[in-house]
Amino acid sequence: MTSFGSRLAAAVDARGPLCVGIDPHASLLDAWGLPASAAGVRDFGLRVVDAARTRVGVVKPQVAFFERYGAAGYAALEEVIGTARAAGLVVIADAKRGDIGTTMDGYAEAWLSAGSPLESDAVTVSPYLGPDSLRGTIATAVREGKGVYVLAATSNPEAAGLQSAELTTVDAERGQTVADWVAQRAGSANSSAVVAGDRFGPVGFVVGATVERADLGLTDASLHRASLLAPGFGAQGARLRDISERFGSLAPQVLASASRSILGAGPDGIAAAIDTHNSELQDARHA
Repeated sequence: MTSFGSRLAAAVDARGPLCVGIDPHASLLDAWGLPASAAGVRDFGLRVVDAARTRVGVVKPQVAFFERYGAAGYAALEEVIGTARAAGLVVIADAKRGDIGTTMDGYAEAWLSAGSPLESDAVTVSPYLGPDSLRGTIATAVREGKGVYVLAATSNPEAAGLQSAELTTVDAERGQTVADWVAQRAGSANSSAVVAGDRFGPVGFVVGATVERADLGLTDASLHRASLLAPGFGAQGARLRDISERFGSLAPQVLASASRSILGAGPDGIAAAIDTHNSELQDARHA
């Protein structure tokens, strides 16, 4: 079984680090001439996959925009995910699940187990019931050759107060912040990547491109061997050309996630928009 880290590295090496979000907002459905329905989000998702399949290695469907249509929406999501994976794309399900015990195990089985209708290559998860609540999910990811992306430094401004708070727990280092503690604890599973020779471990982190990591006390050492899923490029203000400036030595680990700045080009312009984003990233990497 090929590890998630190996598949992700191959996708990035072949087609670059751009991750295209599949976010069928109601306003985008309207702009694309699609109905606000399960059929609409299905067509939207499949069109994005068709444009992305030869241009990028990674796509990220936002689960919320599908599940709002109930069972039919989930059926649409299953088809979009299945089509994307069949096309050789790495699929990150942006579900942000977080719970404890068997409930979290159920989420892990749904998104990461082979043969599940929602089977993806990775899923986003929330650590705010404690990073140890993710142990079972991470174990499932390792067993299935999949990945998890843990929220560490999110791009919404109101999260800074929580993520920069200093911990007083017995296992935290003196002055350690929540963000760094989460990355250190959850990322410990990535030590297996060293043994396997993989560039990336099974645990990645969501680190916003508009976030100052130093302000959150999030150290580069805690992000070792982790793929960094970085929202905030494009519509949220971060520029792809500044990826090295924003992430420094961690830049080679970054998956630059862009959604609205690509999807806003419409069904006839999305392919060109992806090409433009890729060109900007290429220029940044060789500057």
